[in-house]
Amino acid sequence: MTVPLGGIALAHHDAAYAALERAGFTDVWSSEVAGTDAFTPLALAAAWEPGLRLGTAIAPVFTRGPGLLAMSAAAMAEAAPGRFTLGIGASSPVLVRDWNAMPFDEPFRRTRDMLRFLRAALGGQTVDQAYDTFTIRRFTLEQPPAVPPPILLAALRPGMLRLAVAEADGVILNWLSADDVPRALAELGERRTGFEVAARIFVCPTEDAAYARALGRRLITSYLTVPAYAEFHRWLGRDETLAPMWAAWAAGDRRGASAAVPDDVVDALVLHGAPQRCRAEVRRYADAGVDVPIMALLPTPEVTAGGAAALLSLIAQLGADPVGASA
Repeated sequence: MTVPLGGIALAHHDAAYAALERAGFTDVWSSEVAGTDAFTPLALAAAWEPGLRLGTAIAPVFTRGPGLLAMSAAAMAEAAPGRFTLGIGASSPVLVRDWNAMPFDEPFRRTRDMLRFLRAALGGQTVDQAYDTFTIRRFTLEQPPAVPPPILLAALRPGMLRLAVAEADGVILNWLSADDVPRALAELGERRTGFEVAARIFVCPTEDAAYARALGRRLITSYLTVPAYAEFHRWLGRDETLAPMWAAWAAGDRRGASAAVPDDVVDALVLHGAPQRCRAEVRRYADAGVDVPIMALLPTPEVTAGGAAALLSLIAQLGADPVGASA
């Protein structure tokens, strides 16, 4: 499950983490956009539920300096030895340039350089090297983690996918349907033993299809108009299908862009329906080759009306081993 969960204060997430563990969830993975940072929710989970595996999906490679990102990852690895996975990625121009006042230059090279630096630093090496996008002068972690965390790479198109399989311990996919997974995995070719494929999957567990589709359209027009995601979906074969959305967005017609997204695209990218149906649709990602399907729970009318109790009940229904509404 993606954490933190909306509608529950971070200080009260002990109940949410406990509910996730009881319901059979094995992992919690954070995101980093404009809410919490990627590491604080995981640090709390490490203390409150020591049985859960933890991961970042993702920590951007531009918004922290290399040394700081290594220190954050090392601290999490020490707090949850053997249970923490570091997911990194380029993020987007909006998050990096517009919100964090950092240049968004050469995202492929920056990601590759950060991956190589982190591998060395988290392995306890002293790093003294000029990379293509930054230079490090004699950096050594004071306390390298006894168990260096695996590093997963967020990847969309062939170049980053191939970098992930060549140098990372796994890959994180995002904004694709279950039917799209084989296309992405084909670029990975032969994988090493232990190489993991994770995917964030947007889930809106409500039978109010009109609500779910309206929310899905807003998300799709927000994300898939970002150049990297637009190129990703062109590569996946949606050039003609999403061309009207991109044209309306480029013309400044936000409402028209949303209306131009076909129902079948929304239904493929944002799972909705009863919790049991959502679970079955998530299973399709696993059947297609995803090792770690990560639900990203979207707000529903039922949870909005019922508050935290309704959310905890929903977690139980979504889990692999539901324990009833009392969860």
